[in-house]
Amino acid sequence: MSNAARLAVSSDALQRRDFDRISAYVYKECGIRLPPAKMTMIEGRLRRRVRATGLSSLSDYCGWVFEGNHLEAEREHLLNAVTTNKTDFFREPKHFDYLMGTVMPRLRDEGKRRVRVWSAACSTGAEPYTLAMLLDVFAQDKGGPDFGILATDLDSEVLRTAKRGVYPSSLLDPVPSALRNRYAMKASDPKRTEMRIAPALRSAIGFAQMNLMDERYPVGEPMDIIFCRNVLIYFDKPTQEKVVRRLADCLRPGGWLFLGHSESITGFDLPLKTVANTVFQRI
Repeated sequence: MSNAARLAVSSDALQRRDFDRISAYVYKECGIRLPPAKMTMIEGRLRRRVRATGLSSLSDYCGWVFEGNHLEAEREHLLNAVTTNKTDFFREPKHFDYLMGTVMPRLRDEGKRRVRVWSAACSTGAEPYTLAMLLDVFAQDKGGPDFGILATDLDSEVLRTAKRGVYPSSLLDPVPSALRNRYAMKASDPKRTEMRIAPALRSAIGFAQMNLMDERYPVGEPMDIIFCRNVLIYFDKPTQEKVVRRLADCLRPGGWLFLGHSESITGFDLPLKTVANTVFQRI
């Protein structure tokens, strides 16, 4: 590599000072910790924003954002770029087994007519659509209650994908074939290896942008069920406790909270009791 090429590469690298500014801002805005080990990942994700803004380097971009009065306008793009969106249909399936084997039969037997469910940090929509498939089967085939699902995320880009409900066919491989045939439509053009969630299922879900760092969550009436899985792992302990407390405040007494299998609330003083592995009930 020539000296000129080496200089070009180094000048376009994300400098530690700029990374520190980004990580401090992201933590303040959405509670996500970005340790130095994430520096290379963030550098790669921000290159698209450098191109979109017409700037010549990451250094120029960071100066433009933090010193050029563009932080407010760039906020959404910056946060979208650094947030992680890992999701799959039927991810952590034991949660869905508990939901359908314990929670929903209990709600039906109690005479519940409509169930309110919140999928927090829903990413591109695999979780709320998984929930909608299962709840619709329970309602239609097993005399269960009607349902409505609120699905929220901080990232506006993934919400656009979720609302469309169009996915590569391979992403729906974990969906049992009976549910896939019932709730997903193949593209009419065989060259397009995509599937779209059926309109009736999409209409059962309301998608909205929401920041879990907000002091209050505007979700309306108390929820019966909240899924907020594999989100706390990006927060430090004090932030985890604040978020879970706010989630618990949104549950009706007896309502259920599902967290990710690798997440723990041990040591937190919360109005929740453990009823299954990373499943909690509001006291």
